[in-house]
Amino acid sequence: MKERIAKLTSGYDKPLIGTFHSLCARILRVEGKNIGFSEKFTIYDSQDSTDAVKEAMKRANISTKDFKPHSVQTTISQAKNQLINELEYLNLARGYFQENVAKIYPFYQRVLKENNALDFDDLILKTIELFEKNPEVLEKYQNKFEYILVDEYQDTNQAQYILTKMLSYKWQNICVVGDFSQSIYSFRGANFQNLITFKNDFKNVATFHLSQNYRSTQTILDSAFAVISKNKSHPVLKLWTKNDIGEKIVVYEANNERSEAEFIISQIINLGIDPKEVAVLYRTNAQSRVIEEVFLHHSVPYVLVGGTRFYERKEVKDILAYLRTIDNEKDNVSFRRIEKLGKIRLKKFMDVVENLNTYSVLKTLKSFVQLQLNSPLFLVF
Repeated sequence: MKERIAKLTSGYDKPLIGTFHSLCARILRVEGKNIGFSEKFTIYDSQDSTDAVKEAMKRANISTKDFKPHSVQTTISQAKNQLINELEYLNLARGYFQENVAKIYPFYQRVLKENNALDFDDLILKTIELFEKNPEVLEKYQNKFEYILVDEYQDTNQAQYILTKMLSYKWQNICVVGDFSQSIYSFRGANFQNLITFKNDFKNVATFHLSQNYRSTQTILDSAFAVISKNKSHPVLKLWTKNDIGEKIVVYEANNERSEAEFIISQIINLGIDPKEVAVLYRTNAQSRVIEEVFLHHSVPYVLVGGTRFYERKEVKDILAYLRTIDNEKDNVSFRRIEKLGKIRLKKFMDVVENLNTYSVLKTLKSFVQLQLNSPLFLVF
């Protein structure tokens, strides 16, 4: 997308393109001092955040045997997506689980602060806090980003909606693209009603219906409409395409997962299809086991696509822990990860750190961030 936009804007200043979180991270690296934290802050991923929750639970005298740290972290994340901080959550918690989360939440924030770290949700939450407490900083970025485009708007949560509203409020030059029927992240706090609220919060909103489809056959579009149109909670767009009508859709209802896998392999074998031309899609990784067993039983070769994400691999997270410790000496979560790799490795690493001058590297990175922010327009996806 960046390459396509670069071609369209050839000869002009390049727009800033990124996610909500990457945009906020860039702003906080420059402006975070205004709300009391260092530009060297570490961004914790889900595993780092869960480790921080474990430490918070220990301080709150709440056993990880009673509550799963991941569930606690998810609940805190949901609260942050609704712009509910640790103090407000104390008054809103209902039920035994939430009441215990309310006890953990303040300790969790304290652990993050001690480690000079922000979790993924804090990036947006703290940027909004920055803008609320520093109107002059907000105006600076309003003037910098006079035109704003947000894609997949149906998947924005409350925090993302408020951030977008704050940045675009001065100039009112904002374009959002979204589809009610494609909202699939409500479990993460996404609210498709933001598309409706948008019309109320901005003046002179013009709506353009993008009803032509370029990917699917008309048969697929008609079938999808027959199902989605039953949903009365939002407007449903009738799509059309210049593509062929296409083949009929086949639905097979299996008695169990084994029967389902046998049906898949029978279709491949009976129709004489080259396995290289077949893609079997499943919803969760746990479902692959039975399908793999059936493929092996029938001696049909296959390639399993997916697995652990690159940045979640152990060796990658170990390397990142080294780099984070060099950049942020307060990051105890990363330091503890290094300690677990062995005393000899730790000693060698500390010897390297003592002789390493990172000033020039960090100065270069800071200059790069500043350069990226010197753009008249940004896009958020």
